[in-house]
Amino acid sequence: MSPTSRPLRKLGFLTIGLFDETDPRRGHESTLEIIELGERLGFDSAWLRHRHLQYGISSPVAVMAAASQRTSRIELGTAVIPLGWENPLRLAEDLATVDILSGGRINPGVSVGPPMHYEQVKEALYPDTAEAEDFSYERVRRLLDLVRGKSATDFSGVEGLEVFSDRVQPHSPGLGRRLWYGGGSLGSARWAGGHGMNFLTSSVVKAEGAGGEGDFDFAEIQLSHIRAFRAQHQDGENARVSQGLVVIPTDSASPGQRAKYEEYAARRTPRTTSPQGPARLMFAPDIVGTSEEIAERLHAHAAFREVDEVAFALPFTFEHEDYVQILTDMATKLGPALGWQPAV
Repeated sequence: MSPTSRPLRKLGFLTIGLFDETDPRRGHESTLEIIELGERLGFDSAWLRHRHLQYGISSPVAVMAAASQRTSRIELGTAVIPLGWENPLRLAEDLATVDILSGGRINPGVSVGPPMHYEQVKEALYPDTAEAEDFSYERVRRLLDLVRGKSATDFSGVEGLEVFSDRVQPHSPGLGRRLWYGGGSLGSARWAGGHGMNFLTSSVVKAEGAGGEGDFDFAEIQLSHIRAFRAQHQDGENARVSQGLVVIPTDSASPGQRAKYEEYAARRTPRTTSPQGPARLMFAPDIVGTSEEIAERLHAHAAFREVDEVAFALPFTFEHEDYVQILTDMATKLGPALGWQPAV
């Protein structure tokens, strides 16, 4: 292991949970089986992507609840719940309920901003309040306060035969420390740190301040976000950051799988060469190869050297057996090469 890298303390994976519209149960069952496999392999965490009006996980809180009853140790996270689709009070109730059912194992990750394709969906989502909805960080702050036990109302006590609380019930005391913000900009990194959240950084960042050709580097931009987050956080260098690159080990892959993985990464490589679109998004290259090759590349990655937690993203479109192979190689080959030891 490179002496400049932190030993990897927590190894996780992220899945989108795709399904066939004609057989959605099979896709959801596959996701649950993958999470169960992750626990058997010793992974520390399994994370769910969130997709609305697509053929992926639209209700990660419900899937986490199901997974919590089929596992006993692995942590369960979301990366991320877009709060523009959510009522913070109702979400706080659901998250606390699942955290209680799981024995305190959930790690909700959230983000803000208007829902994707808002002009097309707002009449279905907010028919009476579409123009008044606040999609700023204030929505996250409301969720934080409610999860952490602040009052939701000025009324509590007994009314007839019913007893009312002034805060969200159930209250899960440790959940407030396990809330994550999924961010790709300096502003979001600083806000998350200043509000005592954990920070999820993925394979997409904003190239803020990146000038002309050759003036940008994904790893350096991501590193600046990590350091900005920790500079604002009360825990400083110990503030939790998880990195979510797309990493595909091929140690036990068949020749056909290797060819598919390499073709997948090659298709996505052009978008990694320069900032994309008005938001100037930078995409990290997918990393495909043996665990030894991947470990070498990660140890050379400036941002990876600053973290001791990862949630490697599984590619969107692969088959169940591909995910089994990838996760098995991650746990048995790549993780140990990064200094990680499986959970027991």
